[in-house]
Amino acid sequence: MRRWYYTPNLFIYKQSPVSRPGSIENISEPTIIDRSRHPISRANISPNALKVLYRLKDAGYQGHLVGGGVRDLLLGREPKDFDVGTDAHPDDVRQLFRNCRLIGRRFRLAHVMFGREIIEVATFRALQEAAEGNDARHIDDEGRIVRDNVYGTIGEDAYRRDFTVNALYYNISNFSVIDYVGGMDDLKAGVLRLIGDPEERYREDPVRMLRAVRFATKLGFRIHPDSERPIMELAPLLGDIPPARLFDEMLKLFMGGCALATFEALRHYNLFGQLFPLTEQSLTHEEHHFPLTLINRGMKNTDARIQQGKPVTPAFLFALFLWEPVRERARQLEADGQHPAQALQHAGSQVIAEQAKVMATPRRYSLPMREIWMLQMRLERKGGKRSLRVLSHPRFRAAYDFLLLRAEAGEVDRELGEWWTQFQEMHPEQQEKEVTRTRPPRKRRRRRPRRGSGKETA
Repeated sequence: MRRWYYTPNLFIYKQSPVSRPGSIENISEPTIIDRSRHPISRANISPNALKVLYRLKDAGYQGHLVGGGVRDLLLGREPKDFDVGTDAHPDDVRQLFRNCRLIGRRFRLAHVMFGREIIEVATFRALQEAAEGNDARHIDDEGRIVRDNVYGTIGEDAYRRDFTVNALYYNISNFSVIDYVGGMDDLKAGVLRLIGDPEERYREDPVRMLRAVRFATKLGFRIHPDSERPIMELAPLLGDIPPARLFDEMLKLFMGGCALATFEALRHYNLFGQLFPLTEQSLTHEEHHFPLTLINRGMKNTDARIQQGKPVTPAFLFALFLWEPVRERARQLEADGQHPAQALQHAGSQVIAEQAKVMATPRRYSLPMREIWMLQMRLERKGGKRSLRVLSHPRFRAAYDFLLLRAEAGEVDRELGEWWTQFQEMHPEQQEKEVTRTRPPRKRRRRRPRRGSGKETA
């Protein structure tokens, strides 16, 4: 894909307001950037997205590419997905596309299916004043939107979006870009700015605080001071978000190729502790910097794997974040008299159960997490036939990578990681010789004297 960068004279801008208008009448006229003044080409848009746009247009509806897809195309990036905004209602979209299904209760959306690609089609939503008293829109006592299916115009929809750079519309009718909120200016300046009053917008949906961090780190933008200021104070509002939704957001945060920068930013804004409270507590009270170093190394490793096109599993990330709380809990249980293996197992179960209250962890990830942790004890004992059995364990590779991170962080000897690296690369015959050579000495059991075996006394 052709890369494109802004130049000072590329656009002609008209300053647009960035605060939410008090009434529908106050919505300003948009800035229209015609095709000659922006770099978006249909050649870089998904053919399936174009099919949706053109069918909506031919049926007499408005159809605009909107959101991250437009933003990324303007930045010369390849969009991950394409979203469409329209004045057609969800039922209208379903009638136009046989391959469509409607989803969502909080936000009614249409998903048009093209094999594995999904084009999301959202109806323009109204401003709050138009929605007041409508049964389709509900706001709880904290100001959070719990349902919003009141439809409006494209101008209203623009002011309802989260960030100015995500509120740009590509019009398939004339190939122009429509800007109601000054998104082009912020895109050029590298600024992430909330539309409207930041505190109000965060209260409507506290996940926007996580989205601010994610977009800022992904795009290399700075968060505007007005949008940044309320985050630390309002961070506890994330406690009201369903654990399953936080899990989805966690994946977006740490599996986008900017895990290290995201981790540092989340800690800076006191958001990480809302996602992983036990881990944050461990990091706050650390003595030898092992936990922080381990996570930092893990985040760098995650970013490198994503850049290389290698897989990254959420189980590994969760195992990394929760390892120190598990270690601390295991030490406590050992002090109470439990066997080390039993203590580690019980500690893992307890920590996972507590973490699930904040962020849901599907069973398909929690089980591998436990295996990665339990294998650490076996990996710390090199040599003997047990080493061969560990190699055949389905979680060996993940546990081995985890051990290497621990060695890099100084938690275990580097020599241990080097031995496992060399051992798994040996020929089977060499492995047999190595386990014999490094077999740990067997402890001789002391025999108890038999009853009555002592010398008879007169």
